[in-house]
Amino acid sequence: MKTAMQEHFEWLQENQLYFGIPIEAIDNAEDLLEKEKEQIIEAWKSGNKYLPYENPNEYYNQTYNQNKS
Repeated sequence: MKTAMQEHFEWLQENQLYFGIPIEAIDNAEDLLEKEKEQIIEAWKSGNKYLPYENPNEYYNQTYNQNKS
């Protein structure tokens, strides 16, 4: 499963040259992707203590990085 931000970031990278997307937009999307990860981890810490993962980073990686190439 990928987050919406992960999918958008990949789209920006794939279409940068075709649409003339400024590098600043891709850099900003990358920053927002990291912020999204932090938000997901914080939500895990504050809300769901019953997932079968040792820590929030493990949860994030197992949930959102499984399709990463």
